Parts: sequence; structure tokens; C-alpha cells
Amino acid sequence: MSLDRTTVAKIAKLARLKMEPDRLEGMTSELNQILSFVEELQAVDTENVPPMTSVAPMALRRREDVVTDGGDAERVLKNAPQRQGDFYTVPKVVE
Repeated sequence: MSLDRTTVAKIAKLARLKMEPDRLEGMTSELNQILSFVEELQAVDTENVPPMTSVAPMALRRREDVVTDGGDAERVLKNAPQRQGDFYTVPKVVE
């Protein structure tokens, strides 16, 4: 896959980035290099490679999944910027 200046300009606009016309050529070249590297990575056979979350083997601590109400509303709400009774008060964002 290869990108041209027009496509890079469109990507910049969609990402809400102000891209000066003199920087488009360099950015086009950089993005094409990145895409070439990704294509190289896709050629690597990972069929029999198990997914991993860490390079060192480790076991996560587990706890019982229990639903609670928090138990102590006063402690939960002590850092609230505004509150009304036992509830957070937040600004209205939907008309």
C-alpha cells in the first residue's frame, strides 16, 4: 500500500491536524515507510504462537467477583467536587 500527498492531506484533515503544504511530502514518505514495515510484520508466521500479556511468566492475583454497593457512601463521596445527599452532582451535558 502506498499513500500519495492528497491522501495524506485528507488523513491530516480527518485527524484535525494542521498540515502545512511543505510538510506533506515528508509526512507522505514517513507514513509509507510505516506502512511498509507493517506489511513486513504481516509476513511473519504467528500461527502457532500463543498470545501473551507479559514477557515474564506470571499469575495474576484473583479475587472473588462480588457485587456491592460500596458500603460507605460518606467515604466514597468525600472527594466529590459537588454532591447532593449521597449522590455526585455533575454539570448538565445534554439539552
